[in-house]
Amino acid sequence: MLTEIRWHGRGGQGVWTASNLLADAAISEGKYAQSFPAFGPERMGAPITAFTRISDEPIELHCEIYEPDVVVVLDPTLLSYIDVLGGLKLGGKVVLNFKGRNFEELAKILGSRLGNYRVYTVPATDIAVKVLGKGITNTAMLG
Repeated sequence: MLTEIRWHGRGGQGVWTASNLLADAAISEGKYAQSFPAFGPERMGAPITAFTRISDEPIELHCEIYEPDVVVVLDPTLLSYIDVLGGLKLGGKVVLNFKGRNFEELAKILGSRLGNYRVYTVPATDIAVKVLGKGITNTAMLG
């Protein structure tokens, strides 16, 4: 079974590192995995995307992920101007760095499509600040 994950965040938040760590963990469990970023010459703070594929079989695809099974969003401010749900398979999972349980606020930002997905929220910024003393959310999002 192939699982495709698309990560959204900003430069400096460890998006690509999180993608790599997840791929490394899958490989250590005997699975096949790949991880790669998509960004240009942007500076720290610019939006970036990373991709992770995990499979029980060798992975022959070597391209961006356009129809992910899972979308992970490290920076909730991106929700307002990037279509993070674009291409997400119906019934797919969304893991958001989001404090609280105000799903009405999420519904306003993401629109009616939100009901098509399984949504999980993690107060990753709060966790990172409490544990690391910095708002670097990647490890909190990984669990």
